[in-house]
Amino acid sequence: MSRYPERVDVAIVGSGPAGATYARILSETAPELRIAMFEVGPTVSNPPGAHVKNIEDLEARSAAQRRSEGTGEAASKLNSPVALAQGKRQSRPGTYILPDGDFSVDGGDGMPVAAMSSNVGGMSAHWTGACPRPGESERIAFLDGTASELDELLDEADRLLGVTTDAFDDAPFTQLIRDRLSPAVDEGREPAARVQRMPLAVRRREDGRLVWSGSDVVLGDVTRQNPNYSLFDESLVTRTVIGDDGAVAGVEVRDLSEAGDSQLSFVGARVVIIAADALRTPQVLWASGIRPDALGRYLNDQTQIVFAARITGLEASADQIADAAQRPAGTITETSGVSWIPYTDDQPFHGQVMQLDASPVPIADDDAVIPGSIVGLGLFCAKDLQRDDRVLFEDGHLDSYGMPAVRIHYTATDHDREVMEAAKQRLLTLGRAIGEPLDDRAMVLPFGASLHYQGTTRMGETDDGESVCSPTSEVWGVPGLYVAGNGVIPTSTACNPTLTGVALAVKGARDVAAKLTAAPAVVVQATRN
Repeated sequence: MSRYPERVDVAIVGSGPAGATYARILSETAPELRIAMFEVGPTVSNPPGAHVKNIEDLEARSAAQRRSEGTGEAASKLNSPVALAQGKRQSRPGTYILPDGDFSVDGGDGMPVAAMSSNVGGMSAHWTGACPRPGESERIAFLDGTASELDELLDEADRLLGVTTDAFDDAPFTQLIRDRLSPAVDEGREPAARVQRMPLAVRRREDGRLVWSGSDVVLGDVTRQNPNYSLFDESLVTRTVIGDDGAVAGVEVRDLSEAGDSQLSFVGARVVIIAADALRTPQVLWASGIRPDALGRYLNDQTQIVFAARITGLEASADQIADAAQRPAGTITETSGVSWIPYTDDQPFHGQVMQLDASPVPIADDDAVIPGSIVGLGLFCAKDLQRDDRVLFEDGHLDSYGMPAVRIHYTATDHDREVMEAAKQRLLTLGRAIGEPLDDRAMVLPFGASLHYQGTTRMGETDDGESVCSPTSEVWGVPGLYVAGNGVIPTSTACNPTLTGVALAVKGARDVAAKLTAAPAVVVQATRN
């Protein structure tokens, strides 16, 4: 027998922050609606969707990361940005990269290290938690009126993600870093664009430990305690089913659990939300025969450029130095927290500054590293949006799940490369402001390294052929079918996109709640060929 219900009001495909937002808003505003959430990967943390960094046992944490890495062959994992800058195709723990041949199609640069996660919580079980707000042209103009609907949605996204700015306020170097950066950054900038604390989806417990937000925080107790909400892990949604009236009718789900034996089931639904991620949401739509010309187009990555500097003028005790020597390479310390350099149109990159016990560039073996004194600086560059930068699919070419394989065509423009060069020079200036640069050049990571993919199911103000969904995230021409996640973002951005993706999901969830609570349930005949 199938472990799935025959029918629900809302089927959510994907358990990342955007999918979790739909479940949370519906649980708060329309708890009578029956909600089923489907996730292709396993549950790797407790509560489901929690960040793996909250797992204190390092072996258990590593096991959770390995279980998030899909069904394909295991790939080597990233230990340092140096490996990426040298051209090695590696992924971060908890993620997996596309096979050879799929990351670059029909020439161009491709995305050699484009990566995904398959687990309850998606990438939010592994992310850095940075939640900056978009600025200037990053913002979505048609949601940005006088009263700024976008700001209200971003406020709500802050609430759902548990965003704070004070978790690192007691870090001893945190103000020193910002004091040194400010003279190099703030002149001529509006107050909102000056150096400041990075908004983070993290809180500090009473015992002092940090707790990082994943989808578990977005779901909250109100969703977990909702008797009409169910989460089904190891469940592959193979397609969305469309009714004879052209509206959504439900989903087909393959049970990947050991007991399920790959059984295929149909679950009827009044509304379906595809929130798989910016690479796999187009995959599900394409597999469903929903193929508007804009699908997968305007793929937007953020080129990531990294640098390192040592904070000068510090002293440390022998005990501090010995403590630093015991930490794993690349471990983020709490000594200086996380600082933010916001995006501006004049300087089209977004910066985050985090302290590392070990530098992303080599340090002499005899150097005594003061804990927190090695500063990792990263700039993410805004990309020119191009219609031909896209995720595409081919009949008969399947991935390890038996779904249409994700293939990528992606090319940097001349202007993109100019922005990258400007970012490298900017990093040199910032490194000198902080102290002593550890190298004379910044490192450009391969395309796809940011994990901040956007645009592939982009939102539009009107159905002009250049967007996939409406301002409420409902797919044009398919009533009841919504898309969610960073792929919906229609603008070129440099800031981390999760907060914006959640904000857009709030708007969509409110629309779903309003429609379903105003209309009676109607069972439609599904077309299931």
